[in-house]
Amino acid sequence: MWGKEKGLPRPYPVVCHLLDTAAVFEVLWDVLLGGRMRERVAQALGLSLDEARAVGAFWAGLHDLGKITPPFQAQVPEAFAAVRDDPVYWFAPGAESARGFRHERATHWALAQLFEEIGYPGNRRLLRTAVSHQIAQLLGGHHGRFGEVLPSKQLASASAYQSGLGEEGWAGQRRVHFAEVRRVVGAGAVPGRGLPAELAVVVAGLVVVADWLASQTGAIKPLLPPAGWRGTPEELDAHWARTRTAAAGLVSAARLGRARFAAEEFGAMFPFPPNTLQEDLVEALPELVEERGPGLLLVTAPTGDGKTEAALFAASVLGRAADARGLYFALPTMATADAMFPRVEKFADAALAGERALTLLHSMAWLSPLYTRREHAFMPQGGEVSAEEATATEAGIWLRGAKRGLLAPLGAGTIDQALSAVLPLTHNALRLFALSEKVFVVDEAHAYGPWMHKLLTRLLEWLGAFGVPVVLLSATLTGRTAGSLVDAYRRGAGFVEPSAVEPCYPGWLFTDAATGQVAAPRAVGSGRARTLEAEVRPVVWDVGEEPGAAVRAGGRRAALREVLRPVVEEGGTALVCCTTVAESQRTFRDLREAFPELAGSEGGLRLLHSRYPAGVRQRITGECEKAYGKPRTPGEVTRPRPASVLVATQVVEQSLDLDFDLVVSDLAPLAQLLQRAGRGRRHARGEKGRPGWALPEDRPRLVVLEPVGDRKETEAPRSWGTVYDPGLLRRTARLLHGQAETGIEVPGDVQRLVDAVYAQDFVDGLEDAAGRELRRMDAQRRAEEAAEEHLADMVGICAPADVAGDLHQLSRREAGVTEELLTTRLGADSGRVLCLYEQNGGALTLDVEGTLPLPAGGRQGLVREELAQIMAHVASVPGSWLRHGTEGVPAPKSWSKQPVLRDLVLLRMRPGGLGAWKCRHGDRTIRMSQVGLESV
Repeated sequence: MWGKEKGLPRPYPVVCHLLDTAAVFEVLWDVLLGGRMRERVAQALGLSLDEARAVGAFWAGLHDLGKITPPFQAQVPEAFAAVRDDPVYWFAPGAESARGFRHERATHWALAQLFEEIGYPGNRRLLRTAVSHQIAQLLGGHHGRFGEVLPSKQLASASAYQSGLGEEGWAGQRRVHFAEVRRVVGAGAVPGRGLPAELAVVVAGLVVVADWLASQTGAIKPLLPPAGWRGTPEELDAHWARTRTAAAGLVSAARLGRARFAAEEFGAMFPFPPNTLQEDLVEALPELVEERGPGLLLVTAPTGDGKTEAALFAASVLGRAADARGLYFALPTMATADAMFPRVEKFADAALAGERALTLLHSMAWLSPLYTRREHAFMPQGGEVSAEEATATEAGIWLRGAKRGLLAPLGAGTIDQALSAVLPLTHNALRLFALSEKVFVVDEAHAYGPWMHKLLTRLLEWLGAFGVPVVLLSATLTGRTAGSLVDAYRRGAGFVEPSAVEPCYPGWLFTDAATGQVAAPRAVGSGRARTLEAEVRPVVWDVGEEPGAAVRAGGRRAALREVLRPVVEEGGTALVCCTTVAESQRTFRDLREAFPELAGSEGGLRLLHSRYPAGVRQRITGECEKAYGKPRTPGEVTRPRPASVLVATQVVEQSLDLDFDLVVSDLAPLAQLLQRAGRGRRHARGEKGRPGWALPEDRPRLVVLEPVGDRKETEAPRSWGTVYDPGLLRRTARLLHGQAETGIEVPGDVQRLVDAVYAQDFVDGLEDAAGRELRRMDAQRRAEEAAEEHLADMVGICAPADVAGDLHQLSRREAGVTEELLTTRLGADSGRVLCLYEQNGGALTLDVEGTLPLPAGGRQGLVREELAQIMAHVASVPGSWLRHGTEGVPAPKSWSKQPVLRDLVLLRMRPGGLGAWKCRHGDRTIRMSQVGLESV
């Protein structure tokens, strides 16, 4: 019976692949799993450590037993011919081409019986509680989805319900393979109990990784048995010896291993002394963790107060205590992940030992210069990892394959990479396994809406069950939100009674996974105490007026001209943060008209948003970090900066280390405004480094442009759509007006104000009409939040405690919920376009100048350089732009081989005057110009 064939000179016996996978599992058990996790698995099964290792390897070896079936064997006709007409291997007519038959499903069916035959505890009346069925279900899920619990009645007559299994001859052959793998591996022990959900995920993850490593063509070729090989016991023993020798090299080459948190002192990790927050963690956290063990740390502090370094120090303390094998640093956006990657890399160089393979994880990571300059740049592969495809294993490259990045000891990436683990996506259990012995750090924990917050709480439940150390960082977190995150982790660890969490600001609190007790929050001072002058300007919303139009008194355009004039006349920098991309583009054009001297100077006026081609956005982001980032030399600190204004959207709000003399923002919920204000006078520059109008440094200025209607009440413009809740905007505006005279003490006032903006009694002091209107808005917001939370609850996987022996709960989807729907976060309204510029003669190019022809690819598809070139020109747009359009320009046939190009809409752009290019798509015109993509 064959098991592998593609890319090989001759078919590879399935029994050899089973033994190969078992051998790799042994190495992964020794190298990848920590001692504590090995103990937990062994104890759960009621086995010794040696017995658990052998039994786990035996299970891994059985994952492809379902290939010993007529439909699978028939895929290689010449191999199938040997048994096709043998009466011993009879099968029902047509069974060899059974529609929808999958070999992993056959593994599940076959093993449920075979395990019971050798004494694994069974329960025919309640099969999901049977150890025999649980392990069969686990192994049947090695392609990423666990099958449903099998009905006992059907299992008793399996081939009658699954004709693809074949009849007794096939069952006998599976039984022989089963017995020989068990004998060779030495797995005579029988587990007395099954695995809790979190440990089943760990074993399932090891099996998948072992299968992937053992399935590489380069790994198989040296192990191919010679002609005439029959699989006798002696030959199997000899193959086992060879493959065990090779297995260690496969794991090592893939850079699968454990990082060690070697440095203990703050000074060994960072080249500067700790600030107030960091010093308090240095003094108190190690003793607390030594006494109570690892758990969850919540750090709340203003932007710029060194939370990243605090988190990395805490990760070292917690990682050593938990015997963790690495860390994953999760951030809200691709830009913030890109910015964090080198910081984690620098930390790893200074503080970690052991295996330190580091991955950057987000959907466009492979295009990042951070990767392309490294040896481990990779060509993205889409969809399920094929066990039949060759995979390179040079240092670092294997981990850059699809679905593998989280397996690396170290990672920095977007939060969705981790949250995918709690959605019923293919290989979600592998993601859970990848996080199971890491320190998990979440930056900007306040930055997620109800949908993602609900998924984060579910993930924290799983991490609590694993005993994974967690560090949550936030600049603005309500007490209610903090409590929900802390209690989710505690529930996973087995403590269901809610705690009364009251975070202090700035400060930190800790709960351990062993007792679930929440230590008293520790308030810390701030070395950057300041008074934020928050000035609210009610304005008429006139953004839509043409740049050359007369400026209306009391309008937004007039207000911007007034507050930016000192920047233009005296120098310095300013950020203008807009709500939508379209409004940022209009604002940029209007300021270009208002201040031609600013627009005419290099870097005087910049625009940054998400609707540029990827390469252009990357370039602009880099320019902004250089122009507005942290001073790198003493000269930069004391040198005044020339007049420069950045117009941007929320992309600058999180984690990017930018520093402006003035921040101007459209009205937004209070938490976001405080985040944006944190970009004001962020780094010490002194009197010489800032213009006179921006002094004193410790009184940063935030100007908030409040849109008002005829009644002079806050009124969100229609152009904002559903970006922000109108009730929160009105609450925020009222709070800010109340702070106008005193300013906002940072950090002293922050926690009080953030909690107050959500307080139920907020409306009590309002006049009747205003109170009624705000109550109506509040009720609508709560209903929408509840709907999003319910949706996340409905489509997300259950908590580990609710799996109750049925691993299908991790793969079960509600009717109508598809993988595509889940991966786009349930209707995130986005699309991707590639603008192709029509040159004279009709040729289409990637660039306006006509120097980059459209890559067509060869017989094998696109090479990496061609794909990278294409993706550098891809831009994101609202899905509504593409919904009613035609198919666009047909893509070259070779592009179909690249899943990353799937759903990409190609637009034929023609000159549109004044340096712009445009096309018609459906009922709208799409234009590309200096300000990016627009719908006009």
